[in-house]
Amino acid sequence: MIDGQALTSMSPENFGHIECRVAAPTGESSQSFIPQESNEASNHEEEGDADSALGCDTPSTTASLSASIMNYRTIHGRTYHSEKYGTLYWGPNDDPQNEALDFYHDVMAILLDGKVYAAPLDKNIQKVLDVGTGTGIWAIDFAEEHPEAQVIGTDLSPIQPYWVPPNCQFEIDNAELPWTWLEGTFDYIHIRFLLGSISDWSRLFKQAFDALKPGGYVESFEADASFRSDDGSVAPDSPLMEWASMNCEGGKKSGKPFTVYSDNLQVKGIQEAGFTDITVKDFKIPVGSWPADPKLKEIGQYTQFAIEQDIEGTMMFMWDLVTQRPIDEMRLFAVSVREELRKPTIHSYIPHRLVYARKPEA
Repeated sequence: MIDGQALTSMSPENFGHIECRVAAPTGESSQSFIPQESNEASNHEEEGDADSALGCDTPSTTASLSASIMNYRTIHGRTYHSEKYGTLYWGPNDDPQNEALDFYHDVMAILLDGKVYAAPLDKNIQKVLDVGTGTGIWAIDFAEEHPEAQVIGTDLSPIQPYWVPPNCQFEIDNAELPWTWLEGTFDYIHIRFLLGSISDWSRLFKQAFDALKPGGYVESFEADASFRSDDGSVAPDSPLMEWASMNCEGGKKSGKPFTVYSDNLQVKGIQEAGFTDITVKDFKIPVGSWPADPKLKEIGQYTQFAIEQDIEGTMMFMWDLVTQRPIDEMRLFAVSVREELRKPTIHSYIPHRLVYARKPEA
């Protein structure tokens, strides 16, 4: 079954993933800045305040909007996205965190054997949306691989590179606000690593459903908040588990859950939105070089690099929100987490879930 399905057993020599299909729901649903110039008409609904792309309205409006977006919040010396959209995302938007995000992208590419997506996309795909694009690395890779497609990445922070493929552009947007894309705009919508940043996953997938063309695909890839081990090497009182617990508590306080995996929010939201042909793949992503399998060892090494790249930045926002203790204590705690990650006797992994599904044909 899908709801609450268990991961397959794993020893240091044996990983796997579960693949399954979910039947279409039978009951009622419960419910670039300055972009690349294009001759194509905009697929945004009419807006009165230039809320998304910066290449519109008067120069004074654009300059004012640009200034507000670049007015980053600063917490303990780290920068976070502007308060313009009235939301709070836990991750910094500076170089250390961005480098960590790019490491995670490498992990996913290795996991999928060099591909950056899993959905069975048509070769003539025309328009793609990457929600929460981060550094833009996924959108850029997809655009290079599919020069025939127009790829748009959206994010709260303008941290993407200026030099991108001609068929790739970025826009400032908050995925939690009502989407302004016209119905049936995209062939494919990609959503990855938004745990702790979305308050209503059902609404997110419903908006994705509406923005897709009939027959289009949505794909979601999310991680669990916890570290696990099948041999008991991750103790209940491990700093790794303390960190996971802090994130989950922070998600409750912020109203943006970190329990996307454990609460099965991807599958539930996708089903409620009305998607069909739902495919689910669960992965155990190792942390560290302990697996015997060469591919999994490489994945584990990259995952550890990604986590260690910016442990302090990754935990800082939730530390303040949950513990309200001095930042020096957080830095000591980060040292204990790093030490735990480097212990060769600990065979930890992080569960991940990939889900893709199709919007029914009209």
